[in-house]
Amino acid sequence: MAAEQSLQAPVTPSGDTRIHNIGYRSYDGPRLGRSYARLSLYSQSLRGAYGLGRSVKSKVLPMLLFVVMCVPAAIMVAVAVATKANDLPLDYTRYAIVMQAVISLYVASQAPQSVSRDLRFKTVPLYFSRPIETADYVRAKYAALASALFVLTAAPLLVLYVGALLAKLDFTDQTKGFAQGLVSVALLSLLFAGIGLVIASVTPRRGFGIAAVIAVLTISYGAVSTLQAIAEVQNSGDGIAWIGLFSPITLIDGVQSAFLGAASAFPGGVGPTDTEGVVYVLFTLGLIAASYGLLVRRYKKVGL
Repeated sequence: MAAEQSLQAPVTPSGDTRIHNIGYRSYDGPRLGRSYARLSLYSQSLRGAYGLGRSVKSKVLPMLLFVVMCVPAAIMVAVAVATKANDLPLDYTRYAIVMQAVISLYVASQAPQSVSRDLRFKTVPLYFSRPIETADYVRAKYAALASALFVLTAAPLLVLYVGALLAKLDFTDQTKGFAQGLVSVALLSLLFAGIGLVIASVTPRRGFGIAAVIAVLTISYGAVSTLQAIAEVQNSGDGIAWIGLFSPITLIDGVQSAFLGAASAFPGGVGPTDTEGVVYVLFTLGLIAASYGLLVRRYKKVGL
């Protein structure tokens, strides 16, 4: 009887120990698959490019650069309205070329932010566990940074366009110029995003990535501009266009001057011919494709 009572007595756990039978259940909800995962990664990366959903400190630089891009456009519109000018002080296709230093700084700050932290904290293999694959990750990151760059470069063009219409400038000319400007900055966004991500994916340290992107974009432009100026002084005009192939910003300048009717920023104001312009287009598209291919190869190794 005593033994029976001892078996029925509750067992008092020692200390604060508790055993909870929570059980395990399989997931019964919808499985949204790769497309949803890719879209989620794209949207989060795009938001992160402007610091949305992150700390206030992370918002300062991208928002400041966005304002710096748009303020000159607003000033130009104000001048055009005040002076009752017949045209804007700067063409739509020239705006990004003039503001290329701000664009380069934005790429240098946001490309490492997009990929370097994943490399540093070794979270890339977690993305590839399931259902997302290497190409999905690269496409989402590439598209997000290119979209962020397009917003950065197209917003001031929109300010110019709206201001020009409010100033009652010629609607047809302004619409044509605005469309040409959008094509130009779309190509620029793809090219700069690819180059920035390839450089940033090499190192998990964000500081090194920022310095490397700035060096590649700014030093290449400075070197190419210097060589073009020397070629003009030495009356080697034929070489100016070919030298322009070795800098991202002069590539865009050459494409838009050859096919979009833009004024060239090359020394002497003479851009590439139609034949040279075809080479510029092929070279630009080749760089974009090569950037994507290099990113896929890089993350296949990282995800192993």
